[in-house]
Amino acid sequence: MAGTTQNELSKMLQLPHWLRQYQRPWLSGDLTAGLIVTVMLIPQSLAYAMLAGLPPQIGLYASILPLLAYAVFGSSMTLAVGPVAVASLMTASALTPLAVPGSESYLMLAVLMALMSGLMLFVAGLLRLGFLAYFLSHPVISGFISGSAILIAIGQLKYLLGVSLPSGSIIATLKGLAHQISAINTTTGVIGIAALLFLFFARSALAPLLKSAGLPARVAELLTKLAPMAVVIASTAIVASTGLDQSAQVAIVGPVPSGLPNIGLPQISWQQTQALWLPALLISLVGFVESVSVAQSLALKRGQRISPDRELLGIGAANIASAFSGGYPVTGGFARSVVNYAAGAQTPAAGVISAVLMAIVISAFTGWFYYLPVSVLAATIIVAVLGLIDWHTLREAWRYDKADAVSLLLTLAGVILMGVEEGILLGVALSLAVLVWRSSHPHMAIVGRVPGTEHFRNIARHQVETLPGLLALRVDESLYFANAPIIEEKIESLIQSNTGTRTVLLVLSAVNQLDSTALAMLTDLQKDLEARHITLQFAEIKGPVLDRLRSTPLGRTMRHQIFLSTHEAFVAHTLPTPTAKKNGSPV
Repeated sequence: MAGTTQNELSKMLQLPHWLRQYQRPWLSGDLTAGLIVTVMLIPQSLAYAMLAGLPPQIGLYASILPLLAYAVFGSSMTLAVGPVAVASLMTASALTPLAVPGSESYLMLAVLMALMSGLMLFVAGLLRLGFLAYFLSHPVISGFISGSAILIAIGQLKYLLGVSLPSGSIIATLKGLAHQISAINTTTGVIGIAALLFLFFARSALAPLLKSAGLPARVAELLTKLAPMAVVIASTAIVASTGLDQSAQVAIVGPVPSGLPNIGLPQISWQQTQALWLPALLISLVGFVESVSVAQSLALKRGQRISPDRELLGIGAANIASAFSGGYPVTGGFARSVVNYAAGAQTPAAGVISAVLMAIVISAFTGWFYYLPVSVLAATIIVAVLGLIDWHTLREAWRYDKADAVSLLLTLAGVILMGVEEGILLGVALSLAVLVWRSSHPHMAIVGRVPGTEHFRNIARHQVETLPGLLALRVDESLYFANAPIIEEKIESLIQSNTGTRTVLLVLSAVNQLDSTALAMLTDLQKDLEARHITLQFAEIKGPVLDRLRSTPLGRTMRHQIFLSTHEAFVAHTLPTPTAKKNGSPV
């Protein structure tokens, strides 16, 4: 492990491979993508910071150094890192019980969570734990993100309508809205709903409209993605020119401090670390899985590959950089990454360009955001997150595998009714529970020989040959503590229903593991069958399993009853008993 870590560290000291191999023709695409993503990132950063319970400039801070850090350590050529909706919601959910949103202590906790999350991911990358990306099933992740999207959208209603609503459960929020309808700020609601309707229109109909007007498809798609920035500019100009913030009490962003963030970390206490380790772990896991999914899907479109281990390092470094620049947890964003890809990004240089442009905006242009209506940011968030609700996966899962569909729905319900952390923990538990349940109820089939061949198939599905007295049973799962009793019961049931059975042949071609509980079950089974004058035989045991079995009393007892293939056992069964035992082949 030490050698591996040293080798990894030595690679980190080198220039990124994309920079060493950079080609001049790539620059135009990276410049275009960097500019477009920056224009898209500005309103998103402000909105997601508000969602996380942080001052708006924090979202801008989290959009500079993280992009540079990912460019050095990440493996995707097109993943756009920064603040995202789900990570912002998880940040607010974890920190709200510990401090007042927007306070200095709240900000310090957000920085600490970014640091802890980054360190967890980076160390996991050094330890090559990228396989953890596959621990959560797609339906569970879909349920978690869909539930979070619903939570976020409903939570933004108070900003969209300019009304005070309770921040508890969804039910409490909706009840509060029903009682506060008369208190809605009409002007705020008009601005927010108008922005909402335009953004929905832009998402569904603007691109076809622009294409029909003669614009190239690629240009039309990119202009559609920039609709949120157009809404921000238009609404800010309207409020600034009409004074609606004063005359109609329209809530605005207000002063956004200019200047680059200070580099450093706040004072950290052990008590704070203890309170945040679980939320940091969960936000790391969800952010990593989301980033890898996005990066992998985009890489496949260009025939590229990503490394999950490098993604751990890249997302980890991005979060550490965010912490040092006063930001909060970040990860790869789906919408921004798609725009980055569509705009022609060839390498992470597009992210570097975005970071430079964001630094310029923060240094000189934050005053432009003063009159930005909060309701417009809420509309931006609502439209963005509603696109994350994954009805397609639910429909497909329901048609193909009801267990996956139930996992998705229960995870979604858990997030909505219990909370973000509880929902993701429920999702992890459901993933493991479904895995254990399926493996504890393995498919088992009586097999026979396909006439004229050495192939064996399920007698319920194929026309096959069987032999009197031989029960050939294929077990399609590894044998371990959870399924050993069920397999034993199934064997006994089949023996009872197949009277005259003299030999039970277990075909173990699908068995990759045989734990001590399963070994004890097979040992007892062999003794029980022997007492009833029934022979137990094995066929097609994999080498690693057989190596361990040979050293056991069961393996020594059955050394002449283990066959290389089912066909060999089938042939041996047709011969006289002494010959069959003699020809038994310890593999």
